[in-house]
Parts: sequence; structure tokens; C-alpha cells
Amino acid sequence: MLEVIFTLIMLVLLQAVLGFDNLLYISLESKKAPESDQKKVRKNGILIAIVLRIVLLFLLVSIIDYFQEPFSFLSGGIKDVVKFAFNGHSIIVLVGGGFIIYTAIKEIWHMIGTKDLEHDVEGDSKRSKSSNAVITSIVLMNLVFSFDSILAAIGLTSEIENPTTAFIVMAIAIVISGLLMLFLADRISTFLAKNRMYEVLGLFILFIVGIMLVTEGGHLAHIKLFGEEIVPMSKTTFYFVLAILVIVDVVQGKYQKKLLAEQKK
Repeated sequence: MLEVIFTLIMLVLLQAVLGFDNLLYISLESKKAPESDQKKVRKNGILIAIVLRIVLLFLLVSIIDYFQEPFSFLSGGIKDVVKFAFNGHSIIVLVGGGFIIYTAIKEIWHMIGTKDLEHDVEGDSKRSKSSNAVITSIVLMNLVFSFDSILAAIGLTSEIENPTTAFIVMAIAIVISGLLMLFLADRISTFLAKNRMYEVLGLFILFIVGIMLVTEGGHLAHIKLFGEEIVPMSKTTFYFVLAILVIVDVVQGKYQKKLLAEQKK
């Protein structure tokens, strides 16, 4: 019993740590919905994602070997140039990482080119989305983010002998972490709305998340370029880069305020 409780605590902590970048994406993406619907969009997106995470957990437990085995029709390459052996896991991670990189670059580019940031979403029909479209984006990306965490959860519960107990423990951890995300989503969105200068930091963090997923997907696909295997970015490296980005942003902000104060003298 103690082993089950300890595993549950570890799973909740794992889901919470790995869910930070997901929360950031939810907060930034929900801004594209009509302002009156943004809170409802975040809530519905997370609730639907919780249900689908449990469904995904059930599927992965049942067919995990299929996701890990390379597809014969997606294996091969060009001698001394590129080699690959894609499987279901690698394709999902690569597509998700590529989409996040694209989204981050597009938002950064838009931020640089927009003249009126206060009305950039409301006045730009190309950037605005319907509530259902935003919910769909949040749910899909939530599943991409959760894929690795679910696989890690399966690994953590491998010591539990009863498969049903292991599944229940993982499902409870998913629900708890989902409710935690539900609690924090509005708070993070409110913070970003009041401190818009941190949006740039958030987008660059998402960009790094995308790179991490792409390198991980390339490693899972056993991609080799000119004989060199793609090495995945470790979680330690990611959090180190994250800490550096935050420190640079804080120092830059304080230094900029100091310069503005001196100019007013």
C-alpha cells in the first residue's frame, strides 16, 4: 500500500513538472479566442484533455509495443547521408515539436511586426479563432505534451504487480494534475495579461520546448545525419536553459528601467 501511495505522489509531481510548458501554451493560445470566452475555453480544453489523457493511457497500456516498434515502410535512408526508423512515438513527438516551433516563431514575428499590440488580436481576423478551434488546439497539444509523461508514468508503475491497480494509480495522477492545471491556467493567463513583457519570454520557452521535442523525436526515430545520431535534449539541460532565460529577462528588465530613469533626469 505504501508503495502505491509513494508511486502516486511521484506521478503527480512528474505530471506537474512536465505540465508547465503545457500551461504556458494554453495561456498563450487561449488569447486567440474571443475575450469573453477565454476562461471557458481554458476550462473546457483542460477538462476534455483530462478525459482524452485517460483514454490515451488505456490505449498506450494496451498497444505500447506498437508505438515503440519501427514501421517497416518508414525505415531506410540514403547511405552516408541520412538514416531513419520512424515509429508511432517518434512521429507524434516530431509533429508536436515542429508545430510548437512554428507557433512560437509565428507569434514572435507577429509581435515584432504589429504596430498596435493592444488591439492585435481583436483587430486581426487572421489571428483570431473561434472558441471551438482554440479548444481543439489546446486538446491536441495537451495530448502531445502528455504522451511522454504517460510513457514515463507507465515506467514508474512497472513495479506494481497488479495491472488494474497500476492503471488506477496513473488515472488518479492524471486527474489530479489536470485539476491542478485547471486551477493554475487562469492565474497564469491573468499574470501574462498584466505583464505583457513576459510574453516574449514565454514564447522563447515554447520555442525551446519545441526544439527539445524535435530532438527527442529524432532520437526515437533513430535518425542519423552524415553518420551522426541525433541526441535528445535532456530535461536537465532544458531546465538550465529555462533558468538562464528567466534570469536574463529579469536582469534586462531591471537594467532597462534604470536606463529609462536616467533618461528622465
